[in-house]
Amino acid sequence: MSQSRIYYFDNNATTRVAPEVFDAMKPFLTEMWGNPSSAYAFGSIVGKHVDQARAQVAALINADAKEVVFTSCGTESNNSAIHSALVTNPTKKHVITTAVEHSANINYCEFLQKQGYQVTFLPVDADGSLDLHLLDKAIRPDTAIVSIMWANNETGVVFPIEEIAAICRSKNVLFHTDATQVPGKMKIDVKALGVDFLTLSAHKLHAPKGIGLLYVKRRTKYQPYLIGGHQERGKRGGTENVANIVAFGKAAELAVEHLADENVRVRALRDRLENTILKTIPNTFRNGAKEPRLPNTTNIAFEFVEAEAILLLLDQVGICASSGSACTTGSLDPSHVLTAMGLTPMRARGCVRFSLGIYNTDEDVDYVLTHLSKIITKLRDISPLNPSHPDNNNYDIEAARVKHETDLAEALAEKDETIAA
Repeated sequence: MSQSRIYYFDNNATTRVAPEVFDAMKPFLTEMWGNPSSAYAFGSIVGKHVDQARAQVAALINADAKEVVFTSCGTESNNSAIHSALVTNPTKKHVITTAVEHSANINYCEFLQKQGYQVTFLPVDADGSLDLHLLDKAIRPDTAIVSIMWANNETGVVFPIEEIAAICRSKNVLFHTDATQVPGKMKIDVKALGVDFLTLSAHKLHAPKGIGLLYVKRRTKYQPYLIGGHQERGKRGGTENVANIVAFGKAAELAVEHLADENVRVRALRDRLENTILKTIPNTFRNGAKEPRLPNTTNIAFEFVEAEAILLLLDQVGICASSGSACTTGSLDPSHVLTAMGLTPMRARGCVRFSLGIYNTDEDVDYVLTHLSKIITKLRDISPLNPSHPDNNNYDIEAARVKHETDLAEALAEKDETIAA
């Protein structure tokens, strides 16, 4: 790629490490590298910084510091919450989640099904919203836990977590929410929400990859997922990732400071990007409810073209976006989130997610709008899926789609080989 500047619109996948965060963590990679569990001063001083970071992260979600368990990532936190609920309630073999969860939940629940557990995947409507009456009916005497994300990573649609928690509480069922996409965009108050478990991942809020947390409400039964030493008050074995924990603490402070910027300036940028696309590019539409929605996320369907082709051409001009979760990149299957919302596989394959962040500017949005319009026009002009294609009547649409996917898979494989080399 000859483009020197990156125009980054994939903040739901990961975020740039903030300079303030890097500065905070650097000493723990170069100077204060001791083991925080050691008894001597060199280690105990490091341990105090871990305690400070724990307090910073707890403040972000209005929890007590003792309720914060540091993990390696959001996936581990999600798995840990469900695992604990099942192990501490061995007679309960039923889990409830949704059909639009992150793969960290979907795949783990499918794994549980193979182990003999029963899982209910709640459907969503065309806007990506849940029917809470279905949740209420789905809860059974043998339900161990309900695990539902707070905000969808692909569409930005926000679920009514406080109401969901109240339903679970009335049925005496544990409730976990994956809040990975929320910090810095919405206020988090675990006490007001009434959740038993909550997941965060630091690389979604301008800290490094490789550190997450699981909030475990006080007096909630908990069985560690990783069994080892006494770290994390016995809730997670393994030597603490000190530098990343300190980074997480600083990022948590910044997330609170950035809340207004995300909800005013970034929201305005998102709205301008979305509205201009919908008004100026024909045959486009937004996926998911307009509100309640994360202020930074828009998911747009472009009819008659494939998202991967759009992304490849965007990449050539330095624009980073996605067709869904980064954890499913490489798959040619349509998004499970969009198909759960009722989109046909062909239409779901033409959707692109733009997720903005605090480092995006008006200039970035202008750049995307300029190039995106040209890219869509170019692709539609050559697309056999386009009804207005001059040779459309001579095409077998399904055969053309299969050939296009084959060509696309080969192009992606060639790109991966080039990157690897």
